Amino acid sequence: MTRAMVFPGQGSQAVGMQAELAAEFPVVQETYAEATEVLGYDLWSRVQSGPAENLAETTVTQPAMLTAGTAAYRVWKAAGGAEPGQVAGHSVGEYSALVAAGALSFADALKVVIQRSELMSTAVPPGVGGMAAIIGLDDESIFRVCMESSSIGIAEPVNFNSPGQTVIAGHINALERAIELLKEAGARRAVFLPVSVPNHSSLMTNAGKSLLTTLESVKFQLPGITVVASSDGMPYKPDENMPERLSQQVYGPVQWVKTVNTMIAGGATNIVECGPGKVLAGLCRRIDKGTPTSFIDSLDSLHKSLDA
Repeated sequence: MTRAMVFPGQGSQAVGMQAELAAEFPVVQETYAEATEVLGYDLWSRVQSGPAENLAETTVTQPAMLTAGTAAYRVWKAAGGAEPGQVAGHSVGEYSALVAAGALSFADALKVVIQRSELMSTAVPPGVGGMAAIIGLDDESIFRVCMESSSIGIAEPVNFNSPGQTVIAGHINALERAIELLKEAGARRAVFLPVSVPNHSSLMTNAGKSLLTTLESVKFQLPGITVVASSDGMPYKPDENMPERLSQQVYGPVQWVKTVNTMIAGGATNIVECGPGKVLAGLCRRIDKGTPTSFIDSLDSLHKSLDA
C-alpha cells in the first residue's frame, strides 16, 4: 500500500481544534509553542479560546492551519505512522506538505505564511472582492458564465475542488451577476462564502509577486517525499523554482481534482487528511470513490487512519 497525505487550508479551522490530540501527544502543544515564538502571540490559546471570528481572520487562519497541519503530521509520526509516498496541500496547506517533505523548515514556512496572509488580506479593499461556491455545474459552463460576467468586473473559477464543486472569486458586482447566471444555467447552489478576500484570483497578482521577496529569503531543500503542487496538480521537479511556483499559487487557481488524480496515478492507494476537519477527505472521495480516505482529527480518527 502506498499512502498519500493531504493538508487542508483555510476553512477547516475551528475553535478548540486538536485539543484531544494535544492531551495525548505533547508534540501538538510543542508545535504551537514553536509557532508562538515566531508569531509573537500565544497561538494555542487563540486557537482554543477563539472567538471564531478572530480565528477566521486570514492573518490568523493561515499560520494556524500551517501549524495544525504540521502538528497533525508530527502526531502521525509519533504514533508510529509510516512516511507517506506523496504529499499535497490545498492552498496554504501546501506549506504544511512542504514541511512534512523536508523541503522547508517549519520556522521558515511560518515566516512565509505570515507575510502571505498579510499581503493577501490587504490586496483588495474591504467590500470589493469575494468568493462564491458553485455546486452541481460543470466547469465549462462556469467558465462561460464568468466570461459573460467579466464586462462589469473580474469573476474567475479559482478552486476546482471536486467534480461539481467549484469556487469562483473576483469583484463583488461581477460575482453577483455570475451567481444569477449560474443559477439560470442549472447550478444546484450558488452562494457567497464568508470570505472578504478573492483568494487565487488575478486580483491577488500583486500580492503573489510581492511574496516572492520573502520566498527567496528562505532556504528550500530537495523534498524527501514527492510533493504534488495544487496550482497545477503536478509534482515538484528536482530543479523546480519553488519560490516562483509558490508566488504564482497566490493568484492562480487551486487544481485539487488534478492534484488528487495525479497522486492516484502515481500509485496512491490510500489518502489521509492531516489536519483539523475532514473537508479534503470528503473531496477526495468525490474525486475517486475507489480510493480509501481517512483523516486525523481526533484520537479515534488517528487510530482508524493508522489501521487503514
